[in-house]
Amino acid sequence: MLESSVPALVQPPLTGGLADSVFAAAAETPDRPALSRRTADGGWATVSCAEFRDEVLATAKGLLHQGIRFGDRVALMSRTRYEWTVLDYALWTVGAQSVPLYPSASAEQARWILADSQAVACVVEHEDHAMTIGSVCDALPGLRRIWQLDAGAMKELANAGRSVPTELIDRHRFSVAPQSVATVVYTSGTTGRPKGCPLTHANFAAETDNLIARYQVMFSHRSGEPPSTLLFLPLAHVFGRMVQIATLRAGVLLAHEPSLAPDDLMPALASFRPTFLPAVPYIFEKLLRKARQSAEEAGRAGPFERAVELAVRYATAVERESFGHGPGPTTALRLQHQLYERLVYSRIRAVLGGRARYAISGGSAMDRELALFFAGAGISVYEGYGLTETTAAATANPPDRPRFGTVGLPIPGTTVRIADDGEVWVHGPQVFQGYLGESGPAQLAAAQGWFATGDLGQLDADGYLSITGRKKEIIVTSSGKSVAPAVLEDRVRVHPLVSQCIVVGDDRPYVAALLTLDREALGHWQRQRGKRQLRPAEARNDPDLHAELQRAVGAANTAVSRAESIRSFRVLAREFTEEQGLLTPSLKLRRRAVTQACAKDIAALYGTVEPTVPMLT
Repeated sequence: MLESSVPALVQPPLTGGLADSVFAAAAETPDRPALSRRTADGGWATVSCAEFRDEVLATAKGLLHQGIRFGDRVALMSRTRYEWTVLDYALWTVGAQSVPLYPSASAEQARWILADSQAVACVVEHEDHAMTIGSVCDALPGLRRIWQLDAGAMKELANAGRSVPTELIDRHRFSVAPQSVATVVYTSGTTGRPKGCPLTHANFAAETDNLIARYQVMFSHRSGEPPSTLLFLPLAHVFGRMVQIATLRAGVLLAHEPSLAPDDLMPALASFRPTFLPAVPYIFEKLLRKARQSAEEAGRAGPFERAVELAVRYATAVERESFGHGPGPTTALRLQHQLYERLVYSRIRAVLGGRARYAISGGSAMDRELALFFAGAGISVYEGYGLTETTAAATANPPDRPRFGTVGLPIPGTTVRIADDGEVWVHGPQVFQGYLGESGPAQLAAAQGWFATGDLGQLDADGYLSITGRKKEIIVTSSGKSVAPAVLEDRVRVHPLVSQCIVVGDDRPYVAALLTLDREALGHWQRQRGKRQLRPAEARNDPDLHAELQRAVGAANTAVSRAESIRSFRVLAREFTEEQGLLTPSLKLRRRAVTQACAKDIAALYGTVEPTVPMLT
């Protein structure tokens, strides 16, 4: 077995819970801006440490008055917004546990999680959510209350708790221990029903405090500029929750944006102007695509592509130097880089507000060249890896020596092991102790105290981890060849025209793929070539489009052997969606559901013994 370990920089707390940091900050720096809220005119208004503490306290009193008790579970069903953060800390103040629900959850999904977690109350964002929960209330006898944010829930709770003494709240808060459960976060359920992961105050403290200590370059003041971030990741996902807790513990100004739609997100980034960005690869892919499209429409496609290529070369030279494998960028390369800094790179950063120099990427794999481009353009993207069961990050690229294309080193205090079959095992204080309802941590005991992630990976000589696929997703062709689909899928999806890619081939003679098209990118591609504006369902028969996609598949195939390569592909009429049951709320493919829904398309890929170019009908 291979192992990689990094010593802890901060030891887990011996007493207290997550809410203590809010009260400590209010006592030490009451006037310091802690959060920023959207105003009615679209601007931003800061909330001081003392103001935030007071709002958390008032909400905690209201929760206690309304019957929420120590150890109770309360579900939160909302997009990412300020009130979620207040409610999280208010629940932790009284020793209760929050249970996140994705705002897109169906009635059946909500019923399962509310029943499994035995939630006694639920906070929803708006009337549609209230109707979703209301439709399953008869099956949930333990659910006593529903509050609706857009119907004045926060004011209702604050008014209800006016008579509750602060001393009573303090007694609840002082009773919270590090090993108390803070939240029960449900897995995305790619292979079945979601499982509840109880995560403790100590899990989050160990995770976030070590990240803060390791990534001081992101979390500390720089030349008089206070650190800030705009959180648009779903707070129902452990990545978003980890960012929320880390920023407040580090004293970073935190703002919220509920929408991931580019038309909403980009103006919010431009106006708030964060200094670092927690995101998923999709955001960086979208940003580069938009920049490329703008350059092409302005007739500057050639210079833009040269700027992209130069940024990659520049970042590669810096990376090689950091590992002692080269002298760094040459003088000529530096001069060219300075030129494109003025012409291209600064403009890309301006889309994000102009101040962002760092980003954290997680949730799915990021293409190495995409990460190198952003590093060369002045935004260091530190890719990491983790699961709900590891309280988000188990590994991350270090700020001083990132190795792009990997998910980095174990975060401080964590050890990563590669088992004999290639599975990634994780050990550390942020690892949970077992799924909700289990008699004991069987999945940990099976690996002698390690958490077996189900992911396959490799450790290089310097201890950096690369994820190569999911253990349960390995495809075995009829000739017995084992293929990890993620490597091919990630590379095909890099192409601007490709929205989604799923590789198939179980018990088949060769590997093939189903592709969906990015509608916006398709429209741009058609305009650039003077073609009719056709929807994906009509455009997929275009031979020029097929040739373009064939080049994307060919480029992906260079990463694998011929036996593992995609020999045929088929373009689908529309994208996979969560509403169809083909994506999880965190936008991961539900492979079994996709292969069942697309059975006819898959059969068409194998209509002959030898692979042929599909007719795309």
